[in-house]
Amino acid sequence: MKFYTVDAHCDTVHLFAQEHYNFWQENTCGQIDYPRLKQGGVNLQFFALFVEPEYKPFLALSRALQLMEHFFCTLEKNKANTIFIKTKKELQEAVQNPHKLAVIMALEGGEPLESSKEILHIFYRLGLRSVGLTWNQRNQLADGVGVGKGASGLTKMGKEIVKHLNRLGIVVDGAHLAKRGFYDLLETATKPVLVSHANAAALCPHPRNLDKEQLLALKAHKGVVGLTFYPDFIAEKEATLEKLLDHFCYIADLAGVEILGLGSDFDGIEKVLPELSNVSHLPALTAGLRRRGFSEKEIAAIMGENMLKLLSSNLLEEEENDSCRFTSSYTSK
Repeated sequence: MKFYTVDAHCDTVHLFAQEHYNFWQENTCGQIDYPRLKQGGVNLQFFALFVEPEYKPFLALSRALQLMEHFFCTLEKNKANTIFIKTKKELQEAVQNPHKLAVIMALEGGEPLESSKEILHIFYRLGLRSVGLTWNQRNQLADGVGVGKGASGLTKMGKEIVKHLNRLGIVVDGAHLAKRGFYDLLETATKPVLVSHANAAALCPHPRNLDKEQLLALKAHKGVVGLTFYPDFIAEKEATLEKLLDHFCYIADLAGVEILGLGSDFDGIEKVLPELSNVSHLPALTAGLRRRGFSEKEIAAIMGENMLKLLSSNLLEEEENDSCRFTSSYTSK
C-alpha cells in the first residue's frame, strides 16, 4: 500500500546555496534530494529556512531572505514537477497529484519577524506557511529550551504574532519552545499547532522532547508532533530504528495515533540512525510500524494524513490579497 507521506522538517535549503549540490540529482552529500525523496516515497516536504546563530539578531532578516532566494531558484529549475503550497486549494491539488513533489516553505526561529507586522505580511506574500517561534535561544517572541530552567513563555509580541499567523493561515510550530512557552502557545493559538520535530521525553529525557502532559495537551488542541530521526532525541545510548519505533508506540498508546507524524530533521543532523541514514530509506520505517502492529490505516495517518489534516485546518482557501487588513498593535518600535 502506498501512503501520501509528509515530512514536517528538514534543513536542506542550506545545501541549495552550495555550488556542488544539485537538488534535482542524487548527491553523495546531505540526506535529502529529489531522487532520494522519490525513492523514500515522500510526497510533501517542509523546507525550513534556518537562520544560524551567528546572524542573530541584526542580520536575521537578510539571512532569511538569502535562504528564501536559494529556495525559489531551486524550485524554478523544475516547476513542472513541484507544487508550492500556499493555500488549501493547492494542498488539495497536491494530494490529487502525488507524483509531483509538494513543498511548504517554513521558518525556523522568529527573529526575522521581530521588526514589525509588515515584515510578517511580506513573508506571507512570498509564500511562507509555517513558522517556529524560536530556535533554542531567547528572542523577542519567546524563550527556547536552551534558556534553561528560568525560561519564560511567549512575550506580548509573541502572542500577537501567533494571532497574526493564525489569521494568515500560517502553521505555528512549537518545536524548540521552552515548556512555559509551549503552554502559552496552546492557550493563544486558535488553530491546531504543529511540533515539527520532537520525540517522547519519557523514553529519552532530552529537553527538546515532549513530556506526557505536553503530549496530552497537544492532543486536546488537535495538534500533531513530527517524530524526529535524530539519535540524541531517540535514546541516551545506542539509538536504533527499534528505539524510534518505541516512541511511536508510546505516544500512540498515550495520546492516540492522530497526533503522530514525521519530522525527520534531515540535513539538520550530523548523526543518523544506521537504518535511516537518508530519506531514501524511509520504507524501513513503514515496515517497522507494521512489525509493531500498526494497521495500514494507522500507518497512513502517521505517514501523512495527520499532517494533511493539520495543514487543511490552518491554510486559507485562497491567498489573502490584502494581508495588511490583519492589523494589530504588534510592533517592536
